[in-house]
Amino acid sequence: MSSSTLDASGFQALHIDRLGDVLRVTVDHPTSRLNAVDGLLHGELARLFRELKREDEARAVLLTGRGPAFSAGGDFDWFPSLDDVAKLDHLRRDAKQLIWDLLDVELPIVAALNGPAIGLGASLALLCDTIFMAEGATLADPHVRVGIVAGDGGTAIWPLVLGPARAKRYLLTGDPVTAVEAERMGLVNGVLPPERLGEEALAFAQKLAAAAPLAVRYTKLSVNKLVKDALNVSFDTSTALELVTLQSEDHDEALAAIREKRTPRFRGR
Repeated sequence: MSSSTLDASGFQALHIDRLGDVLRVTVDHPTSRLNAVDGLLHGELARLFRELKREDEARAVLLTGRGPAFSAGGDFDWFPSLDDVAKLDHLRRDAKQLIWDLLDVELPIVAALNGPAIGLGASLALLCDTIFMAEGATLADPHVRVGIVAGDGGTAIWPLVLGPARAKRYLLTGDPVTAVEAERMGLVNGVLPPERLGEEALAFAQKLAAAAPLAVRYTKLSVNKLVKDALNVSFDTSTALELVTLQSEDHDEALAAIREKRTPRFRGR
C-alpha cells in the first residue's frame, strides 16, 4: 500500500513545514501584508485541504498566519475581476469544494489566530477542530458591509456555535468579535498572549498527534457530520445568493466607497 504526503513545493502564499508529527501551515501571502484572499490564496487553500485528505505522515495540523493578520478577508482589488457568470460559477464550485475538503481532512486541525480572521478567514478558523486566539485578534464576517451575502460557510458555522439570534447579530452587521468575547461565547477554545500563541497551539497539536490516531480521526469525522448537516442546509443557498449580490449595484457602491474613503449609499439593487 502506497503512502501519501503533502507536497510543499509550489505553494506561494502558504508556508508548510513539519515539526515531528505536526504539519504546520502558515498563511504568508507574498503581496498582502494582511493575508487577504485573492485568486492565488483561494486556489492554494483549495489545494491544501484537497491534499491534506491524503496526508499519511503527519498526525495533526497547525494552521496559523504570519504578520499582523491571520487573514483579513477578501482582497477588494480581486472582486472586480469576477465580472461574469462563468467566473463567478467557477468560484462558487471551488469555494464549496474547499470547505467540504476542509471538513473531510481526517487529521485534527488546530487554528492559531495570530491576528484578525475576517470573512473566509473566519469561516476557515471556525471550521477547524480547536481554535486559539491571540489577545488583540478579532473574528468577523463582514460580507454585508460590502453588499454581499456571507456565502463561504459563515451562515452555517456561526449559528451552529452561537444559535441563530446571536449569530445574526454579527452576520447582519459584520461587527467584529474580540478574542475575549469569542472565548466567552464559545467560538474559540482559548485566548493567549501573542508571544505564547505559537508555542501553546503547537503543544496542543502535539498532544493530539500523540493520541491514538484512528480514534482521534474517526471521532473528528463523527462530530463533523453535525457541521456538514448545517452546511447542507445553508451553504448552497448562501453561495448562490452571494453570486447574485456580487453582481448588484450595492456591491459596486460598497467597493467605490472603500476606494473613495466615504460611507456607502445602499439602494437595495
